Amino acid sequence: MVVGCCKVYISESRNKAALEAIERAAKLFPEAPIINKFEDPTYNRVGYTLVSKLGPNPSSSSSPCTLKGAVLEMVKAAFAAIDLEKHRGTHPRLGVVDHICFHPLSGASVDHVAGTAKSLAADVGSSLQVATFLYGAAHSEGRTLDSIRRGLGYFKPNSDDNQWIGGPHSETLELNPDEGPPRALQKKGVVVVGATPWVDNYNVPIFSNDMDLVRRIAKKVSARGGGLPSVQSMALAHGKGIIEVACNLLDTTKAGGIEVQREVERLAKQEGMEAGEGYFTDLSRAKIIETYLQMMTARNSSQ
Repeated sequence: MVVGCCKVYISESRNKAALEAIERAAKLFPEAPIINKFEDPTYNRVGYTLVSKLGPNPSSSSSPCTLKGAVLEMVKAAFAAIDLEKHRGTHPRLGVVDHICFHPLSGASVDHVAGTAKSLAADVGSSLQVATFLYGAAHSEGRTLDSIRRGLGYFKPNSDDNQWIGGPHSETLELNPDEGPPRALQKKGVVVVGATPWVDNYNVPIFSNDMDLVRRIAKKVSARGGGLPSVQSMALAHGKGIIEVACNLLDTTKAGGIEVQREVERLAKQEGMEAGEGYFTDLSRAKIIETYLQMMTARNSSQ
């Protein structure tokens, strides 16, 4: 069985009516269920994980795909229900639908899901008229998510207290999108769509208000800063007296949650600070596959 996964990150978690509309849209495709939902009101962000069987032709970007259909309907619902100009949170974002990434799970390759990612991006760009950027296997040169975000100013808060408030300050884009118009919409922003091997997200809280110091710790943890291999990290305010070191674990065979936890604790202790217990923002790859198979078995038994 060829199975793929899509993670959809939306810049909203406080507006329950908007989230309900997005989830209703996904339910139009029962064969691509939402396996996990992670909400964070402080970040004002929600992450959905959907899974489904993939089409038979991995090289075709136009073959029917239930997973793509479900995600596209979620994107449409998000744009209809959320106004980026009214958004406020401590997690960076480039748009209402900030980030979409497809991952192979079982019997699939990255190239298999790349066609789905490219097809979705084409629809978002042309049908919805929103600037869309591709990365990973979905991009012809394998561009990274990190490079797009840096090029578009993702990591720079646009307000006090390390907050991101409102839509883009300018419609002019520093990078040319792969699909859609060459400008950012104030109410919608832009969308980034990728296809990569599995990625885990692991956040570790540090009990401090010193953002500059925690940023230095985050940099030391990351591969970019000479730290753990295949780890990307940033410091994000997460309520009064807490700053999280938020990490993307690109290859857990090189560095996983345990290694990140130990390193953050070590670096925090050196600075006289305490680190709390970290957490994953999604189920493990194995648990997602298991949950999906259980849901499909239950669904088939009830029909």
